Parts: sequence; C-alpha cells; structure tokens
Amino acid sequence: MSLYDDAVLVLKGYEGQEELRQAYLDHLAAHPDGLWKACHAGHLTASALVIDPERGRVLLTLHRKLRMWLQMGGHCEPGDPTLEAAALREATEESGITGLTLLPGGPVRLDRHPIPAPCHWHFDVQYAVLAPPGAAHAISDESLDLRWYAYDEVPGVADTSVVRLLDATRARL
Repeated sequence: MSLYDDAVLVLKGYEGQEELRQAYLDHLAAHPDGLWKACHAGHLTASALVIDPERGRVLLTLHRKLRMWLQMGGHCEPGDPTLEAAALREATEESGITGLTLLPGGPVRLDRHPIPAPCHWHFDVQYAVLAPPGAAHAISDESLDLRWYAYDEVPGVADTSVVRLLDATRARL
C-alpha cells in the first residue's frame, strides 16, 4: 500500500472534525501529489505530541524557523510507509528520544494552517506519542530548544493549536 492510500484510509476512518476531514480528502483527491512538500496548493504533514502522562507533562520544541513552541512534526518522506510512521519518525528525530510509542487509536486531531509561499497550506495529521520512563531528549537541527512543560503551563507558551492537541490527547488517555 502506498503512503497516499494509507493517508486516504486513515482520514476516512478518522472520527470527528467532519468538515476538516473532508477538506483533507478533497485535497488529496484533487492533488495526487498532496503528500509532498512540492505540492504548492498544500500538503499533508504528520506531527506528534510527545507526552509523559505519568509526570503530567509534554515535550515541546522551539521551532527554529517559526520561533514558536510546537509539537514535533513535519513533512512526509518517500520512505514513510504510513502517516503513523511519518509522525513517529519526526517525533524521534526532533526529540532525540528513542523508544517512543504511538498512542493507540490513530490521529488525535487534524489542524490545517496557512504557511508562507510558495506553498499555501499544511494539512497536519496530529498524533500523540508516549515517552518511555526516564526519556532523555536531544535538540535537533530543526529546534532552538526542547523543554518539558506541565500540562497547565502549555497555554502560556504555545498557541491554541497545541493546546487543542494536548486537550484531545488527554481526553484519549
């Protein structure tokens, strides 16, 4: 199965955010290259919130280009077999944590947001990953900083999309 086919199946099976989910499916139907950064009409991305539920905290990255505290994530790559694999790869690369595991149940949320030209939109498929006990993180080239935040600290440092992702993740836990 191709990554495109996986993305369509994941989105068809996703429950909630019906209008947005349909916008993602319509985008893929209109743009067979809609998973790749080269698609200037917009492209799917895969992200993951790194969470440590035992300690009530999440790991956020201070994004190098955007200079915002965000979840880990980014563009799909040709070697990614699934959206889940892309999200897990991005979370591992950007956090430096080995042994992350996906929170069961598929994507936690969808978040479409505008981005600077030449592209126009990121259609982000958002997952959550569980950090193993004693996880040690390491800053990647894409980050200015990585920091653990208690759940109640997140609204003070991150935008509403991250807060909504945290709320949806906690509801699934």
